[in-house]
Amino acid sequence: MDIMEMTRELGKALQNDDRYIAYSLSKQACDNDEELQKQISSFDDLRSQLNTEIIKEDKDTDKIKELDQSIKDTYQKIMSNRNMVVFTGAQSALESLVSNINQIITLCANGEDPATCEPSTGCSGSCATCGGCG
Repeated sequence: MDIMEMTRELGKALQNDDRYIAYSLSKQACDNDEELQKQISSFDDLRSQLNTEIIKEDKDTDKIKELDQSIKDTYQKIMSNRNMVVFTGAQSALESLVSNINQIITLCANGEDPATCEPSTGCSGSCATCGGCG
């Protein structure tokens, strides 16, 4: 088995992991939540309106403040939605898993022993071996 085949096997294992399954199911729940989708659509529309207002030469500062507050309120509703709360937690767990996988691969590519190298649990301050901030 070559390295690309092994990578595909790793991908299959990832998709069978409980964290991936939880992420996938929670994403589907968010996609099927009509109220949440309306809020997301409204949020996107409000951001577009705000961007349009900001680039105008004759800016209406009151309208900008009103749109900004509406965006904040809508965002809060989105993020407090039960399905979104579950999704955010599942997404964070999956991102952590993928980050750990990436860190191990990077450590091995830098010559570390695959059997003993461990991903870091915090930010070392060096981006060279990091899988990304999360």
